[in-house]
Amino acid sequence: MTLLSQHCKSLISNNLSSGLNMCMSGSTTSCEECLLIHPNCAWCSQQDFGRGWMSRCDFFTNLLKRGCENRFIEFPSSRTSILESRPLSSKGSGWTQYDVVQIMPQKISLSLRPGGQTWFGLQVRQVEDYPVDLYYLMDLSLSMKDDLDTIRNLGTKLALEMGKLTSNFRLGFGSFVDKNMSPFSYTADKYQENPCNGYKLFPNCVPTFGFRHILSLTDKVDRFNEEVQKQMVSRNRDAPEGGFDAILQAAVCKEEIGWRKEAYHLLVFATDDVPHLALDGRLGGLVQPHDGRCHLNDKNEYSASTQMDYPSLALLGEKLAENNIFLIFAVTKRLYVIYKDFTALIPGTTVEILDQDSKNVIQLIITAYNNIRSKVELSVWDHPEDLSLSFTATCQDGQPLPGLRKCADLKIGDTVSFNVSVEARSCPPRGTDQSFTIKPVGFKDRLEVSVDYQCDCGCSQTAKSNSSICSSMGTYTCGTCQCEPGYLGARCECQEGDSGSMYLSACREAEGKQICSGRGECSCNQCLCYESEFGKIYGSFCECDDFSCARHKGILCSGHGECHCGECKCHAGYVGDNCNCSTETSTCVSDDGRMCSGRGSCVCGRCQCSEPGAFGDTCEKCPTCPDACGTKRECIECRLFNSGRLADNQTCQRLCKDEIITVEMLKTEDPNAVLCLYKTDDDCVMKFMYSEHASGLSVLTALKEPECSRGPDALMVLLAVVGSILLVGVVLLAVWKLVITIHDHREFARFQSARSRARYEMASNPLYKQPVSTHFVETDFNMFGKSYNGGVH
Repeated sequence: MTLLSQHCKSLISNNLSSGLNMCMSGSTTSCEECLLIHPNCAWCSQQDFGRGWMSRCDFFTNLLKRGCENRFIEFPSSRTSILESRPLSSKGSGWTQYDVVQIMPQKISLSLRPGGQTWFGLQVRQVEDYPVDLYYLMDLSLSMKDDLDTIRNLGTKLALEMGKLTSNFRLGFGSFVDKNMSPFSYTADKYQENPCNGYKLFPNCVPTFGFRHILSLTDKVDRFNEEVQKQMVSRNRDAPEGGFDAILQAAVCKEEIGWRKEAYHLLVFATDDVPHLALDGRLGGLVQPHDGRCHLNDKNEYSASTQMDYPSLALLGEKLAENNIFLIFAVTKRLYVIYKDFTALIPGTTVEILDQDSKNVIQLIITAYNNIRSKVELSVWDHPEDLSLSFTATCQDGQPLPGLRKCADLKIGDTVSFNVSVEARSCPPRGTDQSFTIKPVGFKDRLEVSVDYQCDCGCSQTAKSNSSICSSMGTYTCGTCQCEPGYLGARCECQEGDSGSMYLSACREAEGKQICSGRGECSCNQCLCYESEFGKIYGSFCECDDFSCARHKGILCSGHGECHCGECKCHAGYVGDNCNCSTETSTCVSDDGRMCSGRGSCVCGRCQCSEPGAFGDTCEKCPTCPDACGTKRECIECRLFNSGRLADNQTCQRLCKDEIITVEMLKTEDPNAVLCLYKTDDDCVMKFMYSEHASGLSVLTALKEPECSRGPDALMVLLAVVGSILLVGVVLLAVWKLVITIHDHREFARFQSARSRARYEMASNPLYKQPVSTHFVETDFNMFGKSYNGGVH
């Protein structure tokens, strides 16, 4: 007997505090029925227990308090056992490549009690340098002629680029056109050898074919180039191609293609048109659905092309997942939306835009490969219907994300973990082996889970038939008597039809209450409940039923729970009075991985936006939010200029789905649009408008080029500075000259005035006398023979 876990004690405590005892609410007559009521219910098989009409089915602690010994209590619990757990590998190449482990553990066993939950954890790692097999499947219809010319040396270039990502790379090649029958292709005799007969632009091509496997996967890339050199285009009649026929054959013909078990399987599907889908074949009289098998003949051509219909999307997804193949749609821009819708229906697929002449195919493949290896998504195989699984992902940020089973934006070598909660809703038929598998999409690694159901009680193995305890009219098992037909009572002491007032008191729930709640008859101290067309009436006093619970849209307990005595018991993953509220949160996660874009909360599987102005399924639309311009800026950068954070992480196409319109000049008249601007790395200003149409479509109207102010001319600046200095010098010199001139004029005028006054004084003053100076000069005339002395007065 297992001990009561702390978790169960907590649940029982909560139920007791709420006054609800679902274990005693039903008319359980056996241990197995008791265990099915609720995972917290236990059964006492002690012989002398239950006298005085005490129920043997109750909470574990209640049974102990009421005198049931621990060894007689049947209370199985759910548990998990790890059977195989090899550690995760760090590299995928070298001598260990055949023992590479990318998921841990590898095998576990679950022991489940119906209604009870258990959980287990698992880790997944994208190891470094893992081998890669790439099969290039090309549309060779006439419109792809220029693409064929472009990829003639693809093998060498692709091997060089992929060599940077893995040291173990192999490449293969196949082609397709369409079914060689009407109305898909030209079937007249003159077109059998040359479907291009009479076509002036390209008069010669090879006969139409469905799918042709040309080169098995090989590390000799020169072989790829050689085989591509030999290829010629063909021609079909209608626009859609038979590409899905080719994809299925490339997926299921494992030996012919050469897929390795220990490698990533990449299937690149290059086309410029839409594919034919299931039921299209009926146009040509093909009514047999595709059988999902390999049909390559000795010429490596698809032999059932004109015998079976095109495969369905469901069959395609199943076979791709079964063979661990990542499908990469390489399509032209006009087909992007169509194939994007296909990726939502086929797990493990991506879509990339192919140039008209396939010149970007290498970068496309590298981008798709990085995108594939940047995420981990779990898938469940052979999921038993009576099991409910709930996932919680813990990605690189360390935050648990309830309801999610995938992580994105990972780097090679990152490890992510998942918690998986499991609940069994019912018991399968005895002897049924139940198991399921959890595997990351596209991985060969898997976790195998075997399930054992705790539906039987151990005390049932010691049952005694015709026991004296049961008046020799029944089987004694687990403390109770299972009476033979026609006998009733705790010890099979009464026969059907016996009645009397002595029995009636035991059939009333309380004094004054109706006998058997008015919904049954009292016989031998027991209530025999009436049958009802609405469901089952049960309980010791017929007080319960399984049809009087709350409904949602007319469905009892919303179809996500069981009705027990007027109360809905919800299945795992649902809550609420009528179980209409889902706890699944994956529908609330926005493209950037945030819950409700960080602008609301997830309630019943739907986002309730709390940020004013936010709307959309995941509150992703919000022109008036403070971060709206910043979020849309990243999309402008990566979509228009192939720059910014999103361009580096190769997530632009996934996160940025808004329509972007480029204009020469922005018009800001729209009151519902928000003007956003930011400064670029080269100091320019980029402007764009963010608006939401009534249809819900987000529209970004952006300038074709950022606005950049012209830088000043250095020579002009130098000349301007020198000129300014000269001008200031001239002005200062002129001012100085002017001041000096004015000053001189004033001084001269003052001098003239003083001089005039002096002349007047000399002329009119009688006391003034002109001074006279006398100088004596001695002259020597010896030179003339005379001597003369004189003076001058």
